[in-house]
Formats: sequence, C-alpha cells, structure tokens
Amino acid sequence: MSEEITLFKDMVLRFFEQEVAPNYEQWEQDHCMPRDFWRTMGEAGLLLVDMPEEFGGSETSVDVALMIMEELSRCGYFGLATGYNIHANIVAPYVMNIGNDDQRARWLPGMASGDIVTALGMTEPGAGSDVAGMRSTAIREGEFYRLNGSKIFITNGIHADMVIVCAKTDPAAGAKGISLFLVDTSLPGFSKGKKLEKMGQHSSDTAELFFEDVMVPAECLLGEEGKGFMYLMQELPRERLGCAIQAIGHAQGALDMTCEYVTDRKAFGQSIAQFQNTRFKLAELKTELEMCRALYEKLKGKFAEDQMTVDDGAMIKLASTEMELKMVDTCLQLHGGYGYTDEYEISRFYRDARVQTIYAGSSEIMKEVVARSILGR
Repeated sequence: MSEEITLFKDMVLRFFEQEVAPNYEQWEQDHCMPRDFWRTMGEAGLLLVDMPEEFGGSETSVDVALMIMEELSRCGYFGLATGYNIHANIVAPYVMNIGNDDQRARWLPGMASGDIVTALGMTEPGAGSDVAGMRSTAIREGEFYRLNGSKIFITNGIHADMVIVCAKTDPAAGAKGISLFLVDTSLPGFSKGKKLEKMGQHSSDTAELFFEDVMVPAECLLGEEGKGFMYLMQELPRERLGCAIQAIGHAQGALDMTCEYVTDRKAFGQSIAQFQNTRFKLAELKTELEMCRALYEKLKGKFAEDQMTVDDGAMIKLASTEMELKMVDTCLQLHGGYGYTDEYEISRFYRDARVQTIYAGSSEIMKEVVARSILGR
C-alpha cells in the first residue's frame, strides 16, 4: 500500500505543479474554478481512483483518494480539495455502495472522466445539522417523484450535472421518511441560484439549488425509499475521514510555511525562530497535529475493516478541525502584520479553514454525538 501511495503521490504533486499552481491564484480571484478543470483531473486519472476499472477508476485503496485531498490541502488548494472531496470521496461512494448496476453504469464513468460533476444536496435554509427538519419533498406519482424544495451551501452546485438530493417521501415520518435521489440537473423545474460569495475557499463554487415540480423518474431513487437517513449515517465515516485529512493536511501546510517564515524573519537582532515563545508555540502545534494524525490513522484502519462508527467519525472530525483552526490562527499570529495581508499565503489558509468546524456537522453537533455514545442518550 505504501508503494502504491508513493507512486500516486509523485504523480499527483507533478500534476499540481503543472496544472494547479500556475492557475490557482486566478481561480481564487475569479471566485470559481473553471468547469473544464474537472476534465483535466479526469484525464490525469485523479478522479474516483479507488473505484473499479469498469467504471473508469484505478481500483486503488481508499488511502490514495484521501492522500490526494491531504496534498491538495497541504499545498493550500483548499477550495479544490473541498470540491474534490464532495465529488470523489462522498458522492461516488454513495453511487457505488447504494446504487444499482444501471445507476453505477450511468454516472460513475462520467464522474471518473470529469465529464460529469456532482454535488450532495442535503442542507436547507432551515435545516443544516437537523437533517430530520428538512422540508424538501418527493411525492410518488406513478413512475415519477414530484420533487419540490431548495438546498443551500451546496459545494459544486454551479457546475453540477448530477446532485444526490435528500428529500422526504413521507413528510409525516420524520427522519424515517427521508429518501435519496440521483437528480439530473437538466430536468425541467431544476434551477441554480447565483454563486454564493464566501469568506474563504473562493475557488470552490457554492450555490443554492431550487426544485419546482421536478419530475424525477422512479429509477433515480438511490437505494430504497425511506432509508435515506440510514444511508447518510452509513456513509458518514468516510465523509468525516475526508474532512479530517483535509484539516491535517492544511495544518501541516500552515506549519511548514510558518517555520520557514520565522526562520527567515528577523526582529531585535535575531530570527523570530530563536525566541522561546515562537519555539514553544510551534512545539505545541506540532504535538497536537501529530496526536490528530495518530487518531486519524487508527480510525482509517478501523474504516478499512468496516469497524469505524459514527461516534468515531465525530471524534476525528471534532479533534482535527478544531486543531486546524488553532494551527492557522497561531501561525498567522507568528507572521505578525504580514500575516494579515493577502501577499502572504497564511491569510488564505486562515480564511479557508474557518468553515471546517461548521460544515459536515458543526463542532457542537460532533460533541453531542460523542456525548450520546458515552451516556447512551
């Protein structure tokens, strides 16, 4: 496995150097990554790497997909990492693990080539972490479901060709009435709002999606009706591992650039790295980073054996993203006034990291999940 990762990592870093580095600043300024870059990633074999060859994948271990996100984050391409996470690390496994043969054949090859971009439509204006509170409905009418509602804060929403939409097929049943659908964005009644402007991750397109009497064919139901919430819980461990490795990679990148800065920067006749405060701060950050990495590696092993639990995912998401925020904040502080300018990359690290403790389950919700696993209620 380590040999496989080494081979892919070398190729991935060369790809970043040639295709991402020269363009990323422009994408950040444009507040959107170009649609064609998904095809560029597909041509390089970077999308759906752990999926079967028959669907365009490379049949690698999941570790390779997670490594790609780690390196994207470490290099500071966080908006791209988040879009990649949704498309390749979340939506693709949903289709592979829950979908039927026809659904896999229809969507996965195009997702692997980059001809199809995907998103996950879960969050609503009035229902984020409270999934059971969603109001979008999909009512069965013969061979179709009539889909109505809206979703907000949807990563890849602007470019998306297909969205996995969570909607209630039984509005009176709460969480037990939720179902998932593979919705083609070309269907009549589907529309996208304007791109949402965000504090950070500017190159990642984020949108509000609207569904007005969208007639979704019954064969687009993902899995079984009424089991959507169960499927969401089933796929959470991998989603949370993705958030965690983005946090760990991002924290490592911030630490690396800060070590270089404090070594070169002089104050009071010596480098900042020679001051005890700087040395102690960096030592604390490194220690917390390595503790999170150790927990991540432990849980990645449990995931490989299908033993990782929902509360395991909550713990690593909570620990790694809170560590990431502390890391980038302290690293920016060590840059002094320069850290507050866009001239220094640490300012983008700071902006990009802030949402990590909010999306994919806020830190407060993660604490509640862990508490319930301890107390039983």
